[in-house]
Amino acid sequence: MGQITVFSAPKPFTDPHINLIQRNAIQSWVHLGESVDVVLVGNEEGVMDVAAEYNVKFMPDVERSAWGTPLISSIFSLAKKASDCPLLVYVNADILFPPSFSEIIRGVASEAEKFLGIGYRWDIEITEPIDFSRKWTELFFEKLTTYGYRNRSVTIDYFVFPRSIYSDVPDFAVGRSGWDNWMIYHARKKNWPVIDLTPSLKVLHQIHDYSHLLDGKHHTCQEESHVNVELGGGRKNMHTLMEATYQYKNGTLSRKASSLSRFFRRLERIVAGQTQGGRRWWLSRRLRKLWVSIESKQIQERKKILAVRNIKELFRD
Repeated sequence: MGQITVFSAPKPFTDPHINLIQRNAIQSWVHLGESVDVVLVGNEEGVMDVAAEYNVKFMPDVERSAWGTPLISSIFSLAKKASDCPLLVYVNADILFPPSFSEIIRGVASEAEKFLGIGYRWDIEITEPIDFSRKWTELFFEKLTTYGYRNRSVTIDYFVFPRSIYSDVPDFAVGRSGWDNWMIYHARKKNWPVIDLTPSLKVLHQIHDYSHLLDGKHHTCQEESHVNVELGGGRKNMHTLMEATYQYKNGTLSRKASSLSRFFRRLERIVAGQTQGGRRWWLSRRLRKLWVSIESKQIQERKKILAVRNIKELFRD
């Protein structure tokens, strides 16, 4: 029996670049070992064929929103039906997990009974298939991260949790804003440890555009994102990676240390109201600009360093 179920709801495999990065991601999960069950949810074009090609489980009958978007509640339910592993990992279909992923997740589970594991991602431009048959080692993954940069705390791409929790998730639309923030809010409300895995785990996000969405607009601008936020209880409940309460480092859990950006983020949450307008709203937006500017400055400095590197050299090794 497996120990970890990694599941996702991929986009259609029709766009050449989306096809490439999703295949890279799925293969990275498959190479996590026999203790991991991989489940692909939804009947978007190409998903069934890719599931068969990589010999992973396929659950096509997902429920959808009025816009035709798969629902998180249905995705979670189907993943639990497909596999009886005690640990579940929802992940976006453009994320690469390192070979050490399973070991780290088992370590986290030994430290807490009910918990939510989350973490920052490293963005990287990948335009070629990864040769998993000969290159997919921890060393190669670490080399890949040298060509990427850590994104902001609002980018949340994977969730680790025991199957006993998140059994009653609202009908959020996948791939839109709000539902990922609610996952953290819900864990905090239930007093479950929200664990930042970043000190032990780097995950890679393969950069892509948003041409697959309506009018090519970013997911934050989609109407379904606004619906998600309302389902999650409003803007005040929209938590980020900043709201992690613990970190997993060197095999143990410890309280998250404070930082200037986390301080401004906490003040923002204290003064923010549920609706726009008024003095509280004005002050909360000013506080938000402070911590966002800190994160953005760090990213821009990293991008300047990366401008002189060429990832194609790594693939030619």
